[in-house]
Amino acid sequence: MISTKERIKLVIADDHPLFRRGLKNAFSETSDIEVIAEAENGDELLNKIKGLDLSIVLMDVAMPGIHGLDLLKKIREEYPKTPVLVLTVYPEEHYAVRFFKAGASGFIHKESSTDLIYAAVRKVARGGKFASPEITEKLAFDFGKTDRPLHENLSDREHQVFMMLAEGESPTEIGKKLSLSVKTISTHRSRILEKMQMKKNAELIHYAISNRLLQ
Repeated sequence: MISTKERIKLVIADDHPLFRRGLKNAFSETSDIEVIAEAENGDELLNKIKGLDLSIVLMDVAMPGIHGLDLLKKIREEYPKTPVLVLTVYPEEHYAVRFFKAGASGFIHKESSTDLIYAAVRKVARGGKFASPEITEKLAFDFGKTDRPLHENLSDREHQVFMMLAEGESPTEIGKKLSLSVKTISTHRSRILEKMQMKKNAELIHYAISNRLLQ
């Protein structure tokens, strides 16, 4: 029997209650992983983990409030010793490298088997890194490449705004969600269009769909 001290203490953050429940039930079948808290958005996650004795955060990247790279960076800044395993429905090949650069310890797709999720949690909780073989290869060989896809040349903030524009959100809506002025969002949009060698939002949307960037 594994003692309480030896158990991996996990916090799950996902905005879908049924998915959280499914994960919690799955982890309850293990003897070494214990879910000690849940959160349904980024702000709640940041509040929940204050003062907690935890081993790892397992979080979705597309939740209401602070999310994605901003949330990951905030956790790394405030809790540098807490490893974060990113769980997502987005295509690994387009997002994993960016999240690893921002400090994630692992990146795994939501459709992965429970055994693979168990393995990822255990490896990351012990201080390791977890990624699929395809992403490991991409991490090893991509950093020196100059012929990257256009969207990989965007900064993290530009990439975030690009994705929101591609999902049909207006500069006003994006500004509210990111707590930025419409003018700032418009400036980001101009830089994105320039870097992507495009002239209008419709081209951004077409690019995102063609490159399978949208879930």
